[in-house]
Amino acid sequence: MSDQTGRIRLRGGRPETAEQRSDRNWNELLQELRVLQTGVQILTGFLLILPFQARFADLDPFQHTVYLVDVLVCLVTSGLFIAPVAVHRGLFRRRLKLAVVSLGDRMTRFGLVLLAVALSATALLVFDVVVSRAVGLVVGGAVAALLLGLWGVLPVVVRRRD
Repeated sequence: MSDQTGRIRLRGGRPETAEQRSDRNWNELLQELRVLQTGVQILTGFLLILPFQARFADLDPFQHTVYLVDVLVCLVTSGLFIAPVAVHRGLFRRRLKLAVVSLGDRMTRFGLVLLAVALSATALLVFDVVVSRAVGLVVGGAVAALLLGLWGVLPVVVRRRD
């Protein structure tokens, strides 16, 4: 619903124009991306140094495969979390903020899915190497289920309650 100034009042929200809402959404997305980028970059850095450790040569083919897939997923995830800023740079001053925010939101959501895969794969690999394959599979699956619950189900539950 809008008033005479062209401001839109969202249900229970503050009045703001579409441009103000896009600016606010962009700033909120950037804050989220700062946290996500740091986390995935630390994980990627950790994974990238593993082949230079003496024990890396002891990994079996399954562990090598999990490791390589994990590295690729982390790299793609990093790209997805950095891409909204690159898109913003490419479209700066083109009056396409809503499109930038929408695309950034989609890339971030997909990046979160891949981050959950990367974290699960990392847990799988670490527990497989340190304890056993069975424990690695269980822990990797448990991490995946936990992240699905926290990042996927919980927001839906809260949204439905509101």
